[in-house]
Amino acid sequence: MESRVKMPLLVVLLFSLVSGGLSITFTFKNNCPFTVWPGTLTGGNKPQLSSTGFELAPGASNSIDAGVGWSGRFWGRTTCSSSTGSFKCETADCGSSQVACNGAGAIPPASLVEFTLGSPDFYDISLVDGFNLALSVTPQGGSGGCPSVGCSANVNSVCPAELAVKRTDGTTVGCKSACGALGSPEYCCSGAHNTPETCPPTNYSKIFKDQCPQAYSYAYDDKTSTFTCGTGANYLITFCP
Repeated sequence: MESRVKMPLLVVLLFSLVSGGLSITFTFKNNCPFTVWPGTLTGGNKPQLSSTGFELAPGASNSIDAGVGWSGRFWGRTTCSSSTGSFKCETADCGSSQVACNGAGAIPPASLVEFTLGSPDFYDISLVDGFNLALSVTPQGGSGGCPSVGCSANVNSVCPAELAVKRTDGTTVGCKSACGALGSPEYCCSGAHNTPETCPPTNYSKIFKDQCPQAYSYAYDDKTSTFTCGTGANYLITFCP
């Protein structure tokens, strides 16, 4: 009888140890001199993470766990307030009228961090939807490469007028992609331009690439913009690295 009691307890203990290892922690750090409101979106019609949006004061950190197999994206919203009766942000707003995005994505222009967790993990920084905020990804632990990836430049400072999102005082707060601003198939990699061969880099995408060489600058910018980490890593995502 004694062995029958010990065996289930041992199984439970082993299961808890294994299942605990299947959780990946994302830590968000705000190095900006202003408050940032991170947003989260789970892809593939899967359940959202425990938080889909929160406030992050200058110097503050916050963490969210995700399971192996999770895929989705993160971004930072800026200059947010509820002064009009509903929550709204100057850049990368998700249109939920709340701090939580509740399954809604960022309204471009928005700098994105994208993940697919597995064995290995795949991750990237994407400016395909434009730029609003500098950010970086730093793997913590893990095996099999695990490079840090960053877009630390202020793309807004070199944004062409036809792509710029400006305040009434003329300050550029976001830089749209050429697809988002102009809508032409050669910029959107659509229609007759929907293959890597027919949608090469453009003068506009090169502006983003020159500022942030590790980031996606347009849809087919895969070769220099997708990164992997073997297993066992957690990730630090820093705004204004």
